[in-house]
Amino acid sequence: MRKIAVVGIEGGIGREVLNLLAEQGVGSADVAALEARSALGNTLSYGEEDEIDVLGLDNFDFAQVKTVVFAGSAELTKRYMAQAQKAGVKIIDASGYSIGNPDVPMILAGVNDDCLDKSHGMAAVPSAGTAQLLLPLRAVAQKYRIKRLVVSTYASASAYGRAGMDELFNQTRKIFMNETLADDQTVFHKQIAFNVIPHLGDFIGEETSAEWAFNAETKQILGGDVKVHANCAVVPAFVGMAMYVNVECEHEIDADEARAEIKKTKGVVVFDKQTDGGYVTLHDTQGEDGVYVSRLRQDTSVDNGISFWCAADAERAAGARNIIEVWKLLTTK
Repeated sequence: MRKIAVVGIEGGIGREVLNLLAEQGVGSADVAALEARSALGNTLSYGEEDEIDVLGLDNFDFAQVKTVVFAGSAELTKRYMAQAQKAGVKIIDASGYSIGNPDVPMILAGVNDDCLDKSHGMAAVPSAGTAQLLLPLRAVAQKYRIKRLVVSTYASASAYGRAGMDELFNQTRKIFMNETLADDQTVFHKQIAFNVIPHLGDFIGEETSAEWAFNAETKQILGGDVKVHANCAVVPAFVGMAMYVNVECEHEIDADEARAEIKKTKGVVVFDKQTDGGYVTLHDTQGEDGVYVSRLRQDTSVDNGISFWCAADAERAAGARNIIEVWKLLTTK
């Protein structure tokens, strides 16, 4: 029996989960890579030397694995989750399908691990963006009690997968060649090259699905009384996510004390020098394992407030890494 199956390996999160599994020594024989449809003989690299078959979901027997990670679309999860549940496997939903479901705890490792006690073998994890937002705030949330979060995010084209990255590349090349962009403007509704688009996800009334998810996922993890306002944009970068975060707490908080607490957090790196270049940019984080915090200072516009800049290769350092941590926790239950 294989240890783990990953559904949705063509997306960034699914592929990064496989990368981390390989790096942590999980053998290829213990891993199943799944897509909705996969041609016979389709393979992908695993680790430095191995390859694994990419299997189709329609004919896959979930009883062959102990745990399945749904990292594809919510629609794909909806279609196949019942089969996994019937097979009695443990489930980690990283697709967003279980957002708001009171019967499925949403887990950010190190923050609300105790909620796994009532998981009944099934847990959800937040999006990579929400995980990146909340990882530096683990200790702050516990010590100072967060009252309100305002987050402005700047996502790379990888938020739309390979198609988004290809469109950014093709548009950039065509602009330098003085060619029309008419055939390379299908993923984004505006030109993405040399531009910033204030739109990530699908619109749900006045906000987008990404903005809604920041709100809903944070409330599931920290508690429903936390107020969240998110503004999400896409920038012409290929990998990662950056964000400015304003935090308002119930208890008095000092920026220097908050910095000391954040420095203690596993997986978070504080690089914050009040000088030119003394901060981390989106480009610096590509392929890195850490969530980087810079520009941390007092927010004097509110009582008990701080603000900071945060950058990460979000799919790897926040999203996939949290999935691996939750998987380890879930296997002990």
